[in-house]
Amino acid sequence: MHDFIGIGLGPFNLGLACLTEPIEELDGLFLESKPGFEWHSGMFLEGAHLQTPFMSDLVTLADPTSPYSFLNYLKEKGRLYSFYIRENFYPLRTEYNDYCRWAADRLTSVRFSTTVTAVTFDEAAEVYEVATEGGATYRARRIVLGTGTPPHVPETCRDLGGDLIHNSRYLPNKAELQKKKTITLVGSGQSAAEIYYDLLSEIDVHGYRLNWVTRSPRFFPLEYTKLTLEMTSPEYVDYFHALPERTRYRLETEQKGLFKGIDGELINAIFDLLYQKNLNGPVPTRLLTNSALHTAAYDEESGTYALGFRQEEQEKDFALETDGLILATGYKYSVPAFLEPVRDRLRWDGQGRFDVARDYAIDTTGRGVYLQNAGVHTHSITSPDLGMGAYRNARIIAAMLGREHYPVEKTIAFQEFSV
Repeated sequence: MHDFIGIGLGPFNLGLACLTEPIEELDGLFLESKPGFEWHSGMFLEGAHLQTPFMSDLVTLADPTSPYSFLNYLKEKGRLYSFYIRENFYPLRTEYNDYCRWAADRLTSVRFSTTVTAVTFDEAAEVYEVATEGGATYRARRIVLGTGTPPHVPETCRDLGGDLIHNSRYLPNKAELQKKKTITLVGSGQSAAEIYYDLLSEIDVHGYRLNWVTRSPRFFPLEYTKLTLEMTSPEYVDYFHALPERTRYRLETEQKGLFKGIDGELINAIFDLLYQKNLNGPVPTRLLTNSALHTAAYDEESGTYALGFRQEEQEKDFALETDGLILATGYKYSVPAFLEPVRDRLRWDGQGRFDVARDYAIDTTGRGVYLQNAGVHTHSITSPDLGMGAYRNARIIAAMLGREHYPVEKTIAFQEFSV
């Protein structure tokens, strides 16, 4: 019998594992289907870094003294002074992944290569039973879901055929992509910009044509001013969570630029690279905004895709033909199939998504099943933010213990969000 079982091991549940490891009153077990920790390895482009500072590691904002901090990782790796001299708060993406692996290797509560097949509830014992491939079953009083958000492929491109890729698989497929005559990148955001810059850098080496198409009205930067960052605060979560459901859903759409935009320096670097390459003549590339993908077809004989777009402001249709296709279309949460046996024990909102309580519970008792991430519609931009992971875990731990183990800040913002 465990106090709780964490299903899935991304950064958020890994942070929970680190923070609960020293708490004797909490016996947790974490189950992950992959053979080891892996976080967006298909996007480990050279020089790519996090968009949040190193203090947004697994533990620091809940417990700065934790042995699982990023600074302790650097110290043990012999890189602390190098990081200090670098004078850059933002860890490299490969570095952050290695840090998470380092932390996972030191935990006793993690089980890799363990795939959950079903979660049921024993009414008599009032415990959850977690069945896994191979026949093992684990029992716990609570569940913490950390399965993350899988890559999203638009309906238009599902079962399309050919060798199109989602941006999450970019690096393993980069070499084959660069053998093609035309490459088209669909989508916006940081990942799309990183891929475009990477392919543009080598466009004259391989000789392909490169298109970047987005339905967004512009290649918008990530909003990263300090008063805006105060929206990643306990006060803003309180404010947002208390809003009417229809208002929260409207804001979810309007606030995408607060966490899905492009790093401003990268936007400028793309322009500078275009300017530099254009000195020798027109660059074989197109950047198209306001253009939504409506149709897609694949011709097996020629190995090409016919893409139909609509320029939404002009209300005009146009077509592109391409050999290579990259979908930088983000990630979208889907309810894991293993939850079906306990579906009636979970709370749902009017849109059919989890009705996430202020303390991140999603079950009818308010103390049995907790959710990591996947709560933008209830907790705003704090849901996917790495910097709020330790805060959320401190709240979940307090809910499980019935008392505050890691002091949780109540007010940090200068501004007032509600009247």
